[in-house]
Amino acid sequence: MEPGKQETVNAGQAGDADHRLADAVDGQPADGGTVASDGDELKAALAAAETKVSEYYDALLRAKAEAENTRRRAQEDVSKAHKFGIENFAEAMLPVMDSLQAALGDATADAAKIREGVELTRKQLQGAFERNRLVAIAPVGEKFDPHRHQAISAVAAPEGTPPNHVVAVLQQGWMLADRVLRPALVTVAS
Repeated sequence: MEPGKQETVNAGQAGDADHRLADAVDGQPADGGTVASDGDELKAALAAAETKVSEYYDALLRAKAEAENTRRRAQEDVSKAHKFGIENFAEAMLPVMDSLQAALGDATADAAKIREGVELTRKQLQGAFERNRLVAIAPVGEKFDPHRHQAISAVAAPEGTPPNHVVAVLQQGWMLADRVLRPALVTVAS
């Protein structure tokens, strides 16, 4: 081939490329598709995806903030429960304290009146215990239960008392709802 012909072929190929580029810019590529509309679709899809990502990120931040607020509120509730958990019991004990203070302020030396005042105070205290589900364990005659009783000694079974039953209570036990606070100290029949 001659050097001039080579250049003509290259120039012709370059001319075709220029036409394709010009057509692509006008939105009409040589293969019949629409490059510009494909680009617009991609830009629209990208914008939609960015919007979705932004929405999801916002939702994530809101969920994290809500979880943190819930955790903080739960901590505050636990703190308040520890701090004020005995509030009802304390309110029930106030009249008992008032009665004891009134008894100590009484200048009379009448033993019968003092005994009567102590008995009334004990009833107030018992009522306060019952309202707060604090119940005495009085197991005389019951079968020995190691979960509720603590045996101090065993004695020969008195007449009519089956073995392994409580004969005497040395110290009263206490339960709060269904939990033993202090087992009863008992003597058991052997």
